[in-house]
Order: sequence, then structure tokens, then C-alpha cells
Amino acid sequence: MSDEGLLGRRTEGETLDRLLTQARSGAGQVLVLRGEAGIGKTALLDHVSTRASGFRVARAAGVESESAFPYAGLHQLCVPFLDRLDKLPPPQREALGTAFGMATGPRPTRFMVGLAVLTLLAEVADEQPLVCLVDDAQWLDSMSSAVLGFVARRLLAERIALVFVLREGNDYLDGLPELFVRGLDDADARSLLESVIKGPVDGRVRDRIVAEARGNPLALLELPRAWTTAELVDGLDAEPLTSRIEAAFVRQIAPLPADTRLLMLTAAAEPLGDATLLWQAAGLLGLGADPAAAALGTGLIEFGARVQFRHPLVRSAVYRSASTVERMRVHRALADVTDPAIDPDRRAWHRAQGTAAPDEEVAAALEHSAGRAQARGGLLAAAAFLEQAAVLTPEPGRRASRELAAARAKRDAGALDASLRLLSAVEAGPPDERRSAEIEHLRGHIAFDQRRVADAAPLLFSAARRLAPFDADLARETHLEGLSAAIWAGTPLAEAARTAPPARTPARAVDLVLDALTTRVTSGYAPAVAQMTRALDEVRALKVGADDISRVPWLFGNRAGGIVASELWDFDTRRAFAQQQVRLSRDAGALVQLQFALNFLADNELLAGEPAAAQALIEEDQRISEVTGTPPVGYAMLLQAAYRGEDAAATARAEALAAGQGRLAVIADWTAAILHNGLGRHDLARDAALRVFASDTLVYSCLIASELAEAASRTGDTALVAEALERSAPWVDTHWSLGIKARLRALNGDTAAFAESISSLAQTALRGELGRAHLLFGEWLRREGQRVEAREHLRTAHEILTASGMPTFADRAFRELQATGETARKRTAEPTDELTAQEYQIARLAREGYSNPEIGTRLFISPRTVEWHLRKVFGKVGVTSRRQLRDARF
Repeated sequence: MSDEGLLGRRTEGETLDRLLTQARSGAGQVLVLRGEAGIGKTALLDHVSTRASGFRVARAAGVESESAFPYAGLHQLCVPFLDRLDKLPPPQREALGTAFGMATGPRPTRFMVGLAVLTLLAEVADEQPLVCLVDDAQWLDSMSSAVLGFVARRLLAERIALVFVLREGNDYLDGLPELFVRGLDDADARSLLESVIKGPVDGRVRDRIVAEARGNPLALLELPRAWTTAELVDGLDAEPLTSRIEAAFVRQIAPLPADTRLLMLTAAAEPLGDATLLWQAAGLLGLGADPAAAALGTGLIEFGARVQFRHPLVRSAVYRSASTVERMRVHRALADVTDPAIDPDRRAWHRAQGTAAPDEEVAAALEHSAGRAQARGGLLAAAAFLEQAAVLTPEPGRRASRELAAARAKRDAGALDASLRLLSAVEAGPPDERRSAEIEHLRGHIAFDQRRVADAAPLLFSAARRLAPFDADLARETHLEGLSAAIWAGTPLAEAARTAPPARTPARAVDLVLDALTTRVTSGYAPAVAQMTRALDEVRALKVGADDISRVPWLFGNRAGGIVASELWDFDTRRAFAQQQVRLSRDAGALVQLQFALNFLADNELLAGEPAAAQALIEEDQRISEVTGTPPVGYAMLLQAAYRGEDAAATARAEALAAGQGRLAVIADWTAAILHNGLGRHDLARDAALRVFASDTLVYSCLIASELAEAASRTGDTALVAEALERSAPWVDTHWSLGIKARLRALNGDTAAFAESISSLAQTALRGELGRAHLLFGEWLRREGQRVEAREHLRTAHEILTASGMPTFADRAFRELQATGETARKRTAEPTDELTAQEYQIARLAREGYSNPEIGTRLFISPRTVEWHLRKVFGKVGVTSRRQLRDARF
């Protein structure tokens, strides 16, 4: 490989060449180049572009002043390919068109926009391999970063290479393959320095320059051009390297004519590089006949169809070295030449940057921009517009309201700490009781999001009382949120439940859920059944859009509606609520709320015997945690670990109690009981189950009854079995509850009820519970000497429990089979056992008849990647076609 133009970069060049080779062969590639300013990252991008023979090359760059505009960087990358939009599936086409402001439609999710971009790039790569180069990714807007990070993690079978360059962190790109670009060694640094220094230089000065430049190529190339003779004698000063490089550029700019400097400043303030806008603004500024000539002579800027600076630090040097008055003058000119119909948001932003004093007209324009940004899914961008609008708002009360709206947008986007910081500014505004109550309400939400549920409950209860005179509906919702927080904190509920604001007429779903839970925690299970049933019907019928993410969708989750569904033993509704909550949170791009929803759905998938689907949801919770900095919700992992025979409960219980998360401690005890029953450690299962049984915790005091009865029956504690059976008396009758009630009767001595339990549970989606019902019946039959009958149930139990991801219970069934004289060997890992969570989901959808594009849309991957996964699935399952897949077992 030739390294011409890349002095000292052989290793990096070889890495990038391999990346291109692998992408050309159909193995999608991603690389993040990290390093300080001027270290040569952009030169490496140029190397990729030069070496990409046979590739189509697309480039984009983050621009600091563009970071408030949602999808600005992404638009740069995709604009050459937008003529292919009509090839995308309609939901993707609509999402991308709305995100780019080319169409109007529902707020697109970052997931759907990401899938649209992935499909679009894959369409391009089908015709010709594609390399996408993204410079200065640290300045990308958050939506572009999120979407490109999404795409980068899904380049499995595409002829695409995606290379990012950034100085410091970009959370959305964390975890991707990366290469840290370091400085040149001393020999290469001296060679580079000698190429730009003309004339003799003292050797000691040269050594000092090389040492202080730390191998930074841009420093070695640019600084000498601006040094005076005295500086060449003295060497560099002690300023930070980036500051010295910028200062060197400033020195090259300073001698230029005033009109030339103003033209360069206009170019620096107009990040699109739009030559037409630049020359229109230059005309408004009254610049001379040819202000560009002197600038061209410096080599710092190029004027063509697109205006480009030689290096991003040139742009920042030009902009930062100008006076505030000059910058404001330039932004006003750019605002005047920006078409308000085509690009109202950029015009509003330029007007804001050109305004010194508060100006309500400009602030209102920014507020409208925030609304458009939010409609395109850019919650953080909306917050940025609202913050700037607040700065320019003359009236203090309205300023505080806009700051509060910005804080809400940040919270919905998952920027919890930033939201809290902004709330401190809101509180400094003029006194206003309603706004103060709304601040307390938002603080309660954030406390819950941060898992500080013990802090969240009193904040929400207080906010509900204070909101009642202003908005009775919101007050009731807030009180229900407080009750939910108290449930998760494990604090006493009865007194708080009784203090709810008065009910409204007609009652909404929120009101019915609040009244039902109030009755449940104050009067017990039986008196609440009728109210819970009506509440469940209303929530089930509720129609909610993504715009309601801050208020209503949590009603479907394991804080409200999900609790009611569980108390009523309605698994189908419970699971449907979880799916609805996930969809709504995705649609709104509300990442923290999505974490809770993913765990609730994963919990349901585990109960349904779908371990691969649950694993995919748990992994998504963890990925969101890495992006947002909030911890994983994680409670579904406790049930997953218990089913697998892994003891995660003890540590989780201790941590939950220390953090004031009483409900999570109860969940830990519930899963510990499951774990120990699976392992045959029934005394430990009994002890854990008793703690839950005695707590009367919503949902889990019901679910624990069968665990307690099984453990107690194995330890000879018949009184406890009877007590568990007594607890079941008021339960509403469903196939789920009837199956568990029959199990409790069977364990209490009514052995004919074993078959009844199996019959009821067979009519549910609860595969794990059905497998355990067969196991318990088979164990009893074997102990009664009915070996032939026992084998049938034990074989069924082993098959179901193995497929459901419950190996400890499956092992129990296998040991019992051996005790019956069964000679069959224990089932070993079959090809289908090796399916990953992603492969399992794809195989299941393919078996249900979905096409590759339809599967890709559901799972947020490209059709080509679906096909790549299916080929692997076929090999593992032992089939050669989709038709055969329908009959395969996996």
C-alpha cells in the first residue's frame, strides 16, 4: 500500500483499506476514528475517499452551529439519494419525508427514521458499494447521531462502510468499533515540520516545537505559517494546542481586508455551505466588488457551488475571532436571505443569533420552530429552540413557561440531569403557584425515571394537591402517578390513596384506575373487583397518540393498567398493554419511558415462554441505558435469571432496599422463590415466598401463592399450603387464575385438580406455567407408582420447560423421568438451541408469513440483513426454504 500524503499512517491506512475490502464483499463495516483536533482524522477520511475505487462516496460533517437542528447532519448524508424515496415502504418513506420536512405526517420515531435511512442506503449499495464518511461527529445534532448510531449497529450484510470522525464523546456512537488516531512519531514529525519551515532554524527550537506539538500534523503544518522570526527563535508558547492552532489561523486572517474577513465570517455562520445564500448575504452587507479574492490566496477557504473551509478549526477561528457586533450583523443578513417558507427554523435561529435584546417576535418564532422540531421527533432540538426562545423572551412569566416546556422536552428525550438543571432556572422566575406545582410534578417524574421512587411519591402527591385548583384532570392523573410511585417504593398506601382529589364526571380511564386501586389498597381485593374490571375495560378501549407520551401511555404499564390486569389475572390484556406501551414510547422517542415498557413486555414474554423475544427486549433496555446514562430498569432480568437457575435475587434485593425500591425487593423475593423451587431447594423457596406473601403487595401477593404452596408442600408444611389456597378464594375467574387455583387445591390434597390445572392453563399463552403443571402432576403420579402415566406428563413438561428457557424445571422433569425408568437420554442442544434472540424473532415472523421487508420494518433491520439471518436460521434448523420453516420446531 502506498502511503503518499499519509506520512506515518501506514497502520491506519491498512485498517481502512481492509474496511473497504470487507464492505465490498458484503460484510457491512463501521469504524469510529477518535483523536484530538488536527491529529489527521480528516486526512484519513480523504484517504478512504481516494482508495474507495468502485464505491459511491457520500460525505457529511457535523457543524457546531447546526447542532440544534434535528436531522441536519443526516440530511447532508442522504440528500444525494432522496430521489430513491419512492422505493421505501410507505411507513419508512413517510417517516423520512417528515423528518426532513419534505412531507407532513405523524411524528416519526428515531427507530423508523433509522430503518428508513438503513433501507435507503441499502438500496444505493445494491447498485454500487457505498462508503459514508462523517466528519466532526461530535457536533452532529442528537437526532442525526441517534439515527446513524442505529444504522451503524445494523450493517451486517450490506455493501456499506460507515466511518465517523470525532474529537470527544458522542454517546450514540459509544460501543462501535473504533481506532484512536495518535500523533506522529518524532522522525515523521520532523520530516513534516521541515516541509513547511523555510530557512535555518536552531536545532533546539526544532526539538522543542516537535515535542510541544506532540506529533499533531495540523500544528506542525499550520503554526509555522503564522510565526514571526522571533517566535521561530523562541518556540511555541504554553497555550493549549487547539487554541494555538486557532490562533495561527487567526493570524493568517487578520491581515486580510475588512470586507474579506466579513465574507469569511458570513461563510462560517452559514453552515450549509450554500454559495447562493452566501452571495445574497454579501450583497445585503454591502461588501466590495471581489471580497473573495484575498481569501482565496490564503488557501483557508474555497468558493464554488459549495463553500468549504480547509479545516473545521478555520471555521471556528473565523467565527470566534470576530466581534459580537460583527457576528450579529452577519446573522441578521443570513436571516434576511433565508426563505421563511422553505427554511423557517434556520431563519428563526439566525434571527435569534442576530438579536441582542429580548424580542418577543423572535422568541415566538423559535417557539414555533420547537413545535416543528418536536413534530419531527427532535425532542432535544425542541428543547434547544425553547431555551433560546426563553433567553429572548421579555416577559418574565412567559420566559419561565418556555423554560419549563424545554425542561419537559429534555425529560421526554431522556436528558434527565439537563432537565433538572433547567428547572432550577425556572424556579428563579416570578412566583406563580400553578407553574410551581408543574415544576414539582416534573421533578416527581424525573425522580421516578431516575429510580428514586421514594422521593417521587411525596413530590407527586404534593403536586397533585397544588394542581387541583387549576386542572382537576391533571391533579387526578398526578395523584395516580404518586400512588404508582408509592407502590414501587413499597411505602404504606392506604392513607395516601384516600387523599385523592375529587373524582370528575364523566370518569375517564385514569379516574377509574385511580378509584379501583384506591379501593384495592384501602378495602382489599374482593371489594375492588368490580371497579378494577370496569377500569380495565376503559383502559383497554383507550386511544392514545404519541403526543400524549408525557401524560397517558404509562397508564398501560406496570404502574397502573398493568397492575389492574395482573390483579384480575388477565394475561392477554396484560401482554397487550405492554406491547401498547412499548409502541407509544417508541413512537414518541421517549427513551426512559421505553426502558420501563421494555421490561414490562419482557416480563410478559418470559411468562409466555418466549425467552428469545424477552432477551431482545432486555438487551434493548441495556442499550438505551448506555445512550441515556440512566441505569437499566432490569427487573425482567431477575425473572430471566430465576428461570435459568442463576441467583441474581439476593444482590438485587439488598440493592433495592438500600435504594428505597420496596417493590423491586419484593420482585427479587418472588424470583428467588421461583429459582429455589426450580433447583429443588424448597426450604429457601418457602422463606422467600413467605416474605412476599406477608407483604400483601399488589400483583405479587397473588403470584406468590403457587410458589409458596409448592415449596410448603415439599417441606411438609400443610398449614401454609392451606393458607395459600385460602388467599385464592376471592380471585376473579380466568383461565390463568383457575389453573393456579386448581394447582393450589391439588397441592392441598385434591389431586384430581392436577388435570384441571393443566386443562385451564392449556387455554392460556402461559407456556411456563403449563409446563410446571405437567411437571407437578407427573411428579405426583410417579410417587403414586403410576409410572406410565407419569412419563407422558413428564416428557411434556420437559419439552415445554426446555423451550420456555426454564432449564432447572426441565432438569427436574428429566430426573423424574429417569426415576420412572425412562431410558431416553436427556435432550442435548439441538441446532435450534443455537438461534440468537434476533434469529429467533426473524424465524418466527418468517414462519407466520411476513416478507423480508415486513420483518425488517418490525425489527428495525434491512431486508438484506433479514435474508442474511434467515440463511443462518435455515442452516441451524435444518431446512432449505420458508415453506419447510413452517413445520420446523424452534
